[in-house]
Amino acid sequence: MKRYARSLVLVIVFLYLLFLCAQAGAQTGQILISAGTPEDHDLQAISNEQDAAKKLAMYQDFVQKYSSNPAAVAYGNWQISQAYQTTGDLNKALEYGDKALAGAPRNLDILVSQTSMAQQAKDNTKLVDYVAKGGEVCHSITKQPKPEGMTDEAFKQQVAEDKNAAKNSCDFLESAGFNAIASENDAKLRMADIEKYSAAFPDSIFQNQVSSYAMYTLGPGQLNDQARLFAYGEKTLAANPNSLPALLLLAETYVDDAKPGSVDKAITYSQKAIAVAKADEPDADRSRKLSAGMAHSILGYAYIKQDKTATAIPELKSAVELLKGQDDQQYSIALYRLGFAFAKLNKVSEAREVLTEAVKIPGPVQAMSQDLLTKVNAVRAKGK
Repeated sequence: MKRYARSLVLVIVFLYLLFLCAQAGAQTGQILISAGTPEDHDLQAISNEQDAAKKLAMYQDFVQKYSSNPAAVAYGNWQISQAYQTTGDLNKALEYGDKALAGAPRNLDILVSQTSMAQQAKDNTKLVDYVAKGGEVCHSITKQPKPEGMTDEAFKQQVAEDKNAAKNSCDFLESAGFNAIASENDAKLRMADIEKYSAAFPDSIFQNQVSSYAMYTLGPGQLNDQARLFAYGEKTLAANPNSLPALLLLAETYVDDAKPGSVDKAITYSQKAIAVAKADEPDADRSRKLSAGMAHSILGYAYIKQDKTATAIPELKSAVELLKGQDDQQYSIALYRLGFAFAKLNKVSEAREVLTEAVKIPGPVQAMSQDLLTKVNAVRAKGK
């Protein structure tokens, strides 16, 4: 009787553990083929085959034989995909991998495999599609419902274990997606990739870089879609109010927007960027100082546009100080704006000193700085 009770307990424990594994697997789409089944026996026979061509044929037969078993079909197609990848036939590999995903759309192992092959094939569109699907799976782990009857502590531990088990796959997908965005030369495709990626990895470690790519892509010289830029920037800030790239790009775009109230928005965003960057703190790195310098420059420019020139000068001086030696182009823009502010207040000597520095820097504002310096020198000559 005691032996029977002990056996019953072991059976109950085994079934409970099996239940936990099934719950975990449901989150990441693991393919489960029961031990001892005909499918399991056939897979063992296939794995023992050493000839690659024969093994491929056996997997193809396996898929046909168990066509009514979705898990078996998904697993078989995945193995066929990997076999074609080994031979270098990436088109066939991706084709069969997609068939595997159709049967197991949340399987992270297959998604990683497909992403890797898309990288090899240099197909960024497919790659980001796989990454986006994988991102959804990764984020669903922490949102899974607690199974009935499970304690809070046990559920918390299960989620932690699921996250840890999926970490390498999720990290790979996150990095692969960002690299695809960075390497995409077509602006329309890049922006489409960014939107898919941002939805799948809203808290990505590459969030700031992705936002920068988005703003650049939507800005002048690329898609030049101001309405979409504003929408993306506001959406980014809704998710992360302290995103410096979003704050700076919105400030810079609003400051040149002719609509009523836009300059006020530019001031608000640039002031927020200065507060977030905290460039005056001892641990401020180059990136934070550069961001703060750009924000001060935009803020000073906004004040000039509001005819608050005296108020603009301290901001522009701060910009020049922060940007010197950090970024020549942004430094030259700040110098030009400061020179313009001095000239507007008829501070000729100060304007001449600043603009003389600005004209030494090759770039888009060099000619403007030279033109303004010529005018300032002419005023100075008349004063004499």
